[in-house]
Amino acid sequence: MPEQQPTTGPAAAAWPARSVDWQDGAIVIIDQTALPAEHRVLRLTTCAEVVDAIARLAVRGAPALGVVGALGVAQSAARHSTNGRTDEAAVRAEADRIAHARPTAVNLSWGVRRALARLPEGPSAVLDEALELLATDERTNREASRRAADLVLELTSRRPLRLLTHCNTGRLATAAWGTALGTVRELWQRGAVAEVLACETRPLLQGSRLTAWELAEAGIPHRVCVDSAAAFAMARGMVDCVLVGADRITANGDVANKIGTYAHAIAAARHGIPFVVVAPESTIDPSLASGAEITVEERDGGEVTSFGGTRVVPAGCATFNPAFDVTPADLVSAVVTEERVVTAART
Repeated sequence: MPEQQPTTGPAAAAWPARSVDWQDGAIVIIDQTALPAEHRVLRLTTCAEVVDAIARLAVRGAPALGVVGALGVAQSAARHSTNGRTDEAAVRAEADRIAHARPTAVNLSWGVRRALARLPEGPSAVLDEALELLATDERTNREASRRAADLVLELTSRRPLRLLTHCNTGRLATAAWGTALGTVRELWQRGAVAEVLACETRPLLQGSRLTAWELAEAGIPHRVCVDSAAAFAMARGMVDCVLVGADRITANGDVANKIGTYAHAIAAARHGIPFVVVAPESTIDPSLASGAEITVEERDGGEVTSFGGTRVVPAGCATFNPAFDVTPADLVSAVVTEERVVTAART
């Protein structure tokens, strides 16, 4: 039976220029829990709304979380300022709630800290810092994508390329453009992509719901596969390079990313396929020596026990539902940021 041909063509909805934005004191985001069925825009105006949006993954992706964290602090600083005086204790308390809404992605706490550092200068300075992060996100991602695209072309010989990616690392995961998926877009613009295999990314399907949507929007040929099919695709010679993002990278080069990434890295190493991580410098956490020190978020078991609203396991069944895993540095060909290419043990 012949393989299904890759999907091409535009996505069904037009998108705003940014997936995260600031409008009249509100943080404006695309609600990623509604896609692809509904294109819903949310306006976040309170600390509780920001924390809820982060916790339930209405906004997700390490770079996007960093921007939203900073903007949330800016909102708090304005809310707790009267007659030129700011209640710094109240702002710091809300900032702490935001920073701890999800523990694994370092960019969230990084964005919060960046904004808080300007708090003694007043709410306007805090907002300036947050808006600077928002403004520079696309430039940062585009530069990392260019570097990564150059590297992928150096590491591979087949043209055009068959690429595999996991989770969502496009403009939905950032304020604009994307990291690993931004690299796919850069390679596509250079005429170097044949097709992309997007792993579905269980249990919340960020690959099939979000990455496939972005690939269709960009007109890039693609197919969706279940996560467990990735190794077989590599064994059949269907993959020339694996491109993923990161939520935290430790000092020794270990990479925390969406659950399932580690398995893809093992398979890529077995088949001699480059495994490239694309992330901003802010994702590198030199305070942690290795991945063993990363706090890995474990989410509600209901994400595993039900699928599409239907229970799929026996009542009372226990679950193990980590949101991320850690890929050891020796399985990573390179980490690419907007500033550098760090070549790890495996090439």
